[in-house]
Amino acid sequence: MILYPAIDLKDGQCVRLLHGDMDKATVFNNSPADQAARFQADGFSWLHVVDLNGAIEGRAVNGPAVRAILSATSNPVQLGGGIRSIANIETWLEAGISRVILGTIAVRDPQLVKDAARRFPGKVAVGIDARDGMVAVEGWVETSTLSAIDLARRFEDAGVSAIIFTDIARDGALTGVNVEATGTLADAVTIPIIASGGVASVQDIVDLKARKGAPISGAILGRSLYSGAVKPAEALKAAELAAC
Repeated sequence: MILYPAIDLKDGQCVRLLHGDMDKATVFNNSPADQAARFQADGFSWLHVVDLNGAIEGRAVNGPAVRAILSATSNPVQLGGGIRSIANIETWLEAGISRVILGTIAVRDPQLVKDAARRFPGKVAVGIDARDGMVAVEGWVETSTLSAIDLARRFEDAGVSAIIFTDIARDGALTGVNVEATGTLADAVTIPIIASGGVASVQDIVDLKARKGAPISGAILGRSLYSGAVKPAEALKAAELAAC
């Protein structure tokens, strides 16, 4: 299992939200680049970055911070938030992003996602953020009438490299990852699933790996890392030991 430490960007700072609420942001580092370097030094091999302002505005807002992160780490970076066109995708891939995450546009224009996945093999992931099983869009401000599983199935055989599944009710709350919902989604499609939202302890990593059925390919770690509830070395060891 690959562990992805998260850097969520709001107004150029590294923050964590509670349940996706922009008004409930805790600043953990004024320098996202410094945070990226720390995560690499901790032994993580990937980085998960989200432009929170961009997700709401539908365009890149924290571009300078993202570029600073790319300069500060040699780890591959996956980026989401406000990426809604082929031109946006191309710009970020040329800048050094290893994988883009398409969320709102996956609901609004699934064909664009399919076209992008074919044009940029291995470089396109879909972000599915769900509230009570239904997909939320526009930076989680709006809830659609589409279920997470129905959306995921739209991209079977489309060449999407991964699905990042977030249970909004768990995000930033340190209440434990939703193993059941994540596992149900993994069983429903053949696309690799990355768990996000609520990882509170190393036990969550173990539980994700131990569930029966399709394997969970990765997990995103946010507030639990920043608060110290999860120690990097212990998390990485658990992910390795729990591997099938």
